[in-house]
Amino acid sequence: MAITAALVKELRESTGVGMMDAKKALVENDGDMEAAQDWLRTKGLAKAAKKAGRTAAEGLVAVAVAGGKGVAVEVNSETDFVAKNAEFQDMVSGIASAALNAADVDALNAADMGGKSVAETITDKIATIGENMSLRRMASVEAENVVTYVHNAVTDGMGKIGVLVAMNGGDEAFGRQVAMHIAAANPQALNEAALDPAIVEKERQVLTDQARESGKPENIIENMIKGRMKKFLAEVTLLGQDFVINPDLTVEAAAKEAGAEIVGYVRMEVGDGIEKEEVDFAAEVAAAVKG
Repeated sequence: MAITAALVKELRESTGVGMMDAKKALVENDGDMEAAQDWLRTKGLAKAAKKAGRTAAEGLVAVAVAGGKGVAVEVNSETDFVAKNAEFQDMVSGIASAALNAADVDALNAADMGGKSVAETITDKIATIGENMSLRRMASVEAENVVTYVHNAVTDGMGKIGVLVAMNGGDEAFGRQVAMHIAAANPQALNEAALDPAIVEKERQVLTDQARESGKPENIIENMIKGRMKKFLAEVTLLGQDFVINPDLTVEAAAKEAGAEIVGYVRMEVGDGIEKEEVDFAAEVAAAVKG
């Protein structure tokens, strides 16, 4: 029987699986819709697809380094309990290793991981572990030296916050200090040039409005704005921040003393920016009782 686009679409809508899985199910079952649905359930794919609608805001960040390149990946799960699961951790570690040879998340999803793509591996784990999971993002840096730090590590190289520091010069000890600083201080950008111009302009406008409220002369207001913008930039840029290890120095000055040039960094935190569902269990039970 010919496998038409309409058949594939119908199976996708009834099971929630991806296009390739739907097509494969139909091919394996000669276009028989019911048999294809049963085949998907047998493989655990339909079950996994149903779970894919649930919010996955927990999970792990993993870091890996090889040959002057460092990567960080975030793989989400629904609960922190699964993040402590050795099977899940092994998968995340494998994904981080695969990311060393991937340019972006799309390429990483398609990358080989033991004979299956990363995306297929995650789908399989959804079916076996029983929670929705997703590869949310990856980031990379390259330099002479790339140093990593994981905050709240659950095992080697992965935890709730992963940091990469890319440096030319310096040593691992200094790089680790900078990585710990980044984990704690959470800078918005490396320096002023790397900041989003919209963020800078918005802050300048707020500070301008505040200064004008003072009623002072325009020349005084201009100096007030310059001083406050300088303070703002020092607070939000890595190189401008006071170094947590030695607050008498900025990070930039500390790097100079250490013979290092910090050229990039990544700070990745699990669930950052994901809107988590708040479940009211009392209301849920009451609704169930009412039918």
